[in-house]
Amino acid sequence: MQASNQPYYWTTPTQQHMDQNLYLGDVSQGSHFSDQTPELANNSSSSVSFSPNGSPISLQDSHSFQPDPYHSPDYTYSSHVSKVGFEENVDDLQLRLSEIQTILDTDQDFAESFDVSSWVETGLDNIHPVNDQYRIMKQIIAKGDLKEGLFACAKAVAENDTVTAEWLISMLRPLVSVSGDPAQRLGAYMLEGLVARMSSSGSFIYKALKCKEPTGGELFSYMLLLYEACPYFKFGYLSANGAIAEAIKNEDKIHIIDFQIAQGGQWVTLIQALAARPGGPPKLRITGIDDVRNSFARGGGLNIIGQRLAKLAESCKVPFEFHAVPVSGSDIQLHHFKVQPGETLAVNCPFVLHHVPDESVNPQNHRDRLLRLIKSLSPKVVTLVEQEANVNTAKFFHRFQEVFSYYLAMFESIDATLERDHKDRINVEQHCLAGEIVNILACEGVEREERHELHGKWRSRFKMAGFTPYPLSSYVNGTIKTLLESYCDKYRLEERDGALFLGWMNRDLVSSCAWN
Repeated sequence: MQASNQPYYWTTPTQQHMDQNLYLGDVSQGSHFSDQTPELANNSSSSVSFSPNGSPISLQDSHSFQPDPYHSPDYTYSSHVSKVGFEENVDDLQLRLSEIQTILDTDQDFAESFDVSSWVETGLDNIHPVNDQYRIMKQIIAKGDLKEGLFACAKAVAENDTVTAEWLISMLRPLVSVSGDPAQRLGAYMLEGLVARMSSSGSFIYKALKCKEPTGGELFSYMLLLYEACPYFKFGYLSANGAIAEAIKNEDKIHIIDFQIAQGGQWVTLIQALAARPGGPPKLRITGIDDVRNSFARGGGLNIIGQRLAKLAESCKVPFEFHAVPVSGSDIQLHHFKVQPGETLAVNCPFVLHHVPDESVNPQNHRDRLLRLIKSLSPKVVTLVEQEANVNTAKFFHRFQEVFSYYLAMFESIDATLERDHKDRINVEQHCLAGEIVNILACEGVEREERHELHGKWRSRFKMAGFTPYPLSSYVNGTIKTLLESYCDKYRLEERDGALFLGWMNRDLVSSCAWN
């Protein structure tokens, strides 16, 4: 694609002039910044940078697999499981389970956390040696078939067969490792999810839970490393920005409502592009929405983001206003938006709506309520980026199977970039992915925040709210294809059903679409 054929609003100053090797640095040492946008840099825990492809690094702050999914304290287990009446401490257990974010620092910790011999020995007597199911499970373990062993264990948990589940956990423990191959690493976290789920069902609770919260700089470095290792987040932000840029290209008064403002980095290139508009830049107002608990990664409230973007806009001579809304998506009301007459409205929903509970959790159905509320604003475009996983209303066993399929592809894609002995790979997976896995498997009801749906379900929700599909830009597709050229050839990009899908081999992982 020839650059000269691209519209001005897509060929941003950053894309025109940025050195392909601009972002280089040891992410383990914290954040680094482009010298083209020094006004956005202030500390290692809250920053904006650019990828080698010229796309902004926008670090999301929600409890998801995006670059910054967890901001409540992360936990490591040194947990010996014992038989204690769950009824005696249900509130404490639910609190602990809801705070699970990461699993183990070393394989030794993992071995200790699953030392169930003390409570399995008597249970094994209840599994008759000539039982067909027992023989099949013994064969699975003997072959080292981790997938089938995990599925058998999950089935036992789903059927409340604690004796079989406990025995299988003890047998599967030697087959998993946080430093092994993708299936072994994923298996370690999924086993932890099963143990946590059993605890919440009333059989066992953890006697010890040691809190380990990384520093802001450490957490940022893990998020940034994941962002650079895989193209999923760049894909989401590029596709969303492309749709928004297309929708507002001829408008003079623009209002962007971002439901996950995070570090605000997604809007750097857009502000620069608006500054280059023929005839002068338009007026730009951004409403940044974010839960107050996400201030940890920023090192402060939303005012930090507003100040950074205002400085950038001033340097680009773009009239700018920032409006902070520090509330969760479930609590959003019409008055929060402060829409003004004459504004062209664009709404951005990146990796965030799956955290809003639907009718299966709350009779108020905030997920559909929020979509109807957005539609009532008559936006010119609404962008949606979500993980392509079916774990919202699925029964536990099918959810377990979906988690294995989805995250195995994710872990395999990480392996394609980060060597298995990479010093920070375990930290990346623990702090950015493991907590989500455990939450999906161990928690139910309002405690389960990770409630992903497939694009088909999102499409139905948007249509019921009165939206119609917004066509995708061919320039966006071309830009993303160029982005993927710098990654492993096992990634694939497909356009269907009015959406873009980014996948690993035969598994869709992220979908992006636009509506109006």
